[in-house]
Amino acid sequence: MSIKFQYNKISQQRLKKQLEIRLRALPTLQSKEAALRVEVKKAKDRMNELEQQLNEQLKEYDNMVRLWSEFDKDLVTVKEVQLSSKKIAGTKTPVLDEVVFDIRDFSLYNKPSWFLKGVELIKSLSKIGIEMEVFRKKMAILDYARKKTTQKVNLYEKVQIPEYQDAINKIKRFLEDQENLSKSAQKIVKKRQEQNQ
Repeated sequence: MSIKFQYNKISQQRLKKQLEIRLRALPTLQSKEAALRVEVKKAKDRMNELEQQLNEQLKEYDNMVRLWSEFDKDLVTVKEVQLSSKKIAGTKTPVLDEVVFDIRDFSLYNKPSWFLKGVELIKSLSKIGIEMEVFRKKMAILDYARKKTTQKVNLYEKVQIPEYQDAINKIKRFLEDQENLSKSAQKIVKKRQEQNQ
C-alpha cells in the first residue's frame, strides 16, 4: 500500500492526523491481541481437561460394556442445549449454560439396578461431548479474532506507521527546501536592488 499525498501543508496535516490515529490505536490492538492469545490458551487447556474427563468416563463405560446390550438407547435424549454469548476482548463467544435431558420413565423393579448409573453415565458423557463442541467453536472464534488482530497490529507497526512517517518527512523536507529557495531568491533580489541603487 502506497500512501498518496501532495507536497503541501494540508496534505501534511492530514497525514499527521492519520498517523496519530494509528499510534493511539496500536497499544489497544496489542492489548487485545495479548488478551485473545491468553483466552485461546485457556480454551485449549479446558479442552484438554474435558478430553481427560471424557476418557475417564469412557473407562467407566468400558467396565459395563457387557451390560449395555440390555440398556434401552431411547431412554435418555438431549432435549435442549442452552447457550448464551460472552464478549471476550470485543469478540462474541458461545457459553454453555445448560444441557436439558429428556429421560423416559422406566420401572426400577423391572429393569436392572445399574440402569440408574447407566442413565447418569450417558448424561455425563453427553454433557462433556457437548461442552467440548462449544469449546471447539469458542477456540475457533477466538483464534480467528486473534489472527485478524495480529494482522492489523502488523499492518500498523510494519507498514502504515512507517509509510506515514516517511511521507510526512518527505513533505517536510520538500517544504523546507521550497522555503530555503524562496529565502535565497529574496536575498538575491535584495542584493541586485542594492547594487542597482
